[in-house]
Amino acid sequence: MANVAIYLNFQGTTEEAFNFYKSVFKTEFSSPIMRIGDMPPNPGAPTFSETDKNCVMHVSLPIIGGTELMGTDMLESLGHKVIVGNNTTISLQLDSKEEADEFYGLLSNGGSDKAPMRDEFWGYWGCCLDKFGIRWMFNVIDNLNS
Repeated sequence: MANVAIYLNFQGTTEEAFNFYKSVFKTEFSSPIMRIGDMPPNPGAPTFSETDKNCVMHVSLPIIGGTELMGTDMLESLGHKVIVGNNTTISLQLDSKEEADEFYGLLSNGGSDKAPMRDEFWGYWGCCLDKFGIRWMFNVIDNLNS
């Protein structure tokens, strides 16, 4: 079932921030914290330091009204820097690749900073900054064959 989440980017403090949010909302993570070092090997992918491997790749925490907070650590070693504008994303968890492609096409039209829709190890994913400067992420989880 499709839903919307708020995706937050941090510079190495995701776990600390989400433990704080967990105490505020008195809920538990939706699944175990996934770390950069948990990613499956991928030819051509960068080699990560032990510090980077311990950074958070993904965490999800239910808060109120069915809303999920999700988060990740941006890696300085890859040139990532958290600034106002890239620290918050509206994440659409969609039911099909077709639906994801449609929303991506409409919201990325006239926008910038695009990561085209593509298959990843967790599902079908893409991201863009719309023409108004709002960051959108699109996911179809565990649905690579749709």
